[in-house]
Amino acid sequence: MDAGPHGNPSLARGAGQHVLILAGEPDTAELLTTTLELAGYRIGLTDTAADALARLDGHRFDLLVVDTTLPGLAGVARSGRPVLARRPPVLYLTPYDSLGRLLPELGLGETDGEKDYVTKPFRVAEVLARIQVLLRGTGTGPGRPGRSPSYGDLFLDDTLCRARRGSRPLDLTPAEYRLLRHLLVNAHRVLSKEQIGRYVWGDLRGDNAIEQLVSRLRRKVDRDAPALIHTRRGFGYWLGSAHGEDRGGVRRTS
Repeated sequence: MDAGPHGNPSLARGAGQHVLILAGEPDTAELLTTTLELAGYRIGLTDTAADALARLDGHRFDLLVVDTTLPGLAGVARSGRPVLARRPPVLYLTPYDSLGRLLPELGLGETDGEKDYVTKPFRVAEVLARIQVLLRGTGTGPGRPGRSPSYGDLFLDDTLCRARRGSRPLDLTPAEYRLLRHLLVNAHRVLSKEQIGRYVWGDLRGDNAIEQLVSRLRRKVDRDAPALIHTRRGFGYWLGSAHGEDRGGVRRTS
């Protein structure tokens, strides 16, 4: 984990949005609370899922941050939790090897808004960037709540963080999934390496790191199928049919 937002004007900042943090580890809770308060957010903190649900039922929060290493958290889905009138977007902090098992179980993940995750150990800059993207998604635009984007025979499932091309599942890393989603919801728009780096990692990365990430994703998505991921040399990358058959054809499925 990094040192926080002190003195770094390039980090994403909030505008007084109310964020509830669910974290059991004191060091993690303190780091998140201090960082987000300094970044301009109003913070609520709890270390139990039951209290988090009670707070969500009684107050309006703009975002929920959940540390999935909190003991017993997965059992929330089976605990007879209350029905909430509104569920905010959720940012999960989770070990990579637990992602696929935990996310489908978490009752807190049944939200009206979007869901995203940062793998642990996390960097503060990435957490702040993901929060900003989630909060933007509560308005209008490509990240419309409760929808998973698709293009032609390419489908994403944001609930399970999975992707498939036709009937073939795509085994994607978190960074590859984020890149694919960013390309997909911006279909037929060229995204620069800077835009990709800031979206995927929350900061700038060297050209080589982005080129390698795009290359790995392209091999998985375009294997044995018409190419959907393309390079605009000197400008960046874009997703779509090279011949324009499905131009503007991004769909969102519930």
